[in-house]
Amino acid sequence: MEKLSKYQSLTILIALAIGLVLGNVSTAIADISAKLIVPLIMLMLFGLFLTIKMSDLKAAFMNVRFSLTSLLINFVWTPVFAFILGLIFLSSNLPVWIGFVMLMVTPCTDWYLVFTNLAKGNLALSTAILPINLILQVLLLPAYLLLFFGQTGSIEANFLLESILLVLVVPFLLALVANQWTTKVAKLKGGLLDFFKNSQILFLSLAIMAMFASEGKNLILNYNILLKLLIPIFIFFLITYLLGVSISKWLKFTDGEKVSLVLTTMARNSPISLAIAVSAFAYEPLIAISLVVAPLIELPVLAITSQILLTTQNKITNIKNK
Repeated sequence: MEKLSKYQSLTILIALAIGLVLGNVSTAIADISAKLIVPLIMLMLFGLFLTIKMSDLKAAFMNVRFSLTSLLINFVWTPVFAFILGLIFLSSNLPVWIGFVMLMVTPCTDWYLVFTNLAKGNLALSTAILPINLILQVLLLPAYLLLFFGQTGSIEANFLLESILLVLVVPFLLALVANQWTTKVAKLKGGLLDFFKNSQILFLSLAIMAMFASEGKNLILNYNILLKLLIPIFIFFLITYLLGVSISKWLKFTDGEKVSLVLTTMARNSPISLAIAVSAFAYEPLIAISLVVAPLIELPVLAITSQILLTTQNKITNIKNK
């Protein structure tokens, strides 16, 4: 597992490529892969939550300065910035523009935690902000669409409840129970639970492979949309990264807080926005297709970003120790 973590960017690129190939082999593989995504994400988050101490989580909830900074970037700066980028690069194709904005205004609520952990960020802090991000994005996305495009969309309550339970509540509760068992059963602490704690990159790679296998044909058939989105998405990630690092320096955040802020504001939540696009904009498939294509750019960028953050942090630590 250490080798996978060390070469995380390459590991994720390989998983992505394998997923694309498998998705174009047969429809059966694509269908099976689609059913594996949520269980793999649950396993991934279970392992992550095992590493969080309740005392750290309580402290994270009290970090108002970090929360306000993250929320202002995600829900004030990002929507305006995304709209302007779309206006500059995508105004000739309204459905793709709408899809781009929908992606950018919905912060990630799952795998960004793995990237945060790999870059040695404050995992408890990133976990504490997750429920707020999830609720606000669902409430505010229709408002952004109405403000920017004069049309709206909403998500069904049962889908939101299912997402919260499966992707957040169940893994968290199972991790709490498992951590209680480790105080009583030493073998679990040294064996099975340690495996889950150290296997986030494995489950992340499998989840990415399954996601791209499930949508492989759509991605290949709509490569032209990928080309349209390439420049605005890259600019979004570059500026957001620089903004996160600069604000962290200005506010004198710790290294862990800086990593958490950068990745909480960079990672986007295409599953939520895709669910809204499919239900509210069924008449315009290009919106949903844009949301499917976008992670092809996003995931490698996040992997590289987490590697950069980790390398930078290690260099600073080495300089301080000399």
